[in-house]
Amino acid sequence: MTCKIHIYLLNDLYSQELADAEFNGKESADNLRYEWEDELEINTEVKEVKELTEAVYTLAGYDENDEMFAHEIPNMHLFEIHSADHAPTYVGASKSIVDRCELTQDQNSFKIAIFLKDYEPMANPVPGIFIASKSFPKALIR
Repeated sequence: MTCKIHIYLLNDLYSQELADAEFNGKESADNLRYEWEDELEINTEVKEVKELTEAVYTLAGYDENDEMFAHEIPNMHLFEIHSADHAPTYVGASKSIVDRCELTQDQNSFKIAIFLKDYEPMANPVPGIFIASKSFPKALIR
């Protein structure tokens, strides 16, 4: 199976009332439901997806001096995606910026939808991972 991930940044100024009154319930150029949408796809054979609502994510890599770092980010809402040939892949966000999440499965695929609140600053250090600014490791901010 494949796995499609959709991440949406909600527009805090969106008005369903305006959409209903002026545009037959649909959004318009001046009244967008989402500020942006990102789509990712896992094309290898996905065996399982687990939703983790109280998770710790380890942000790891190398800094500008080629020194390895690893910082644990608590209070994450993650999806752990298991493929046949790879280590698990993670997508998700800090719980403080998550409005809601949806995980669905049909015969051929898993679908993950993550809806992010737009009023709290965040970072996107890795594709599919969004960390609230207040939770981002201070050691990585220059």
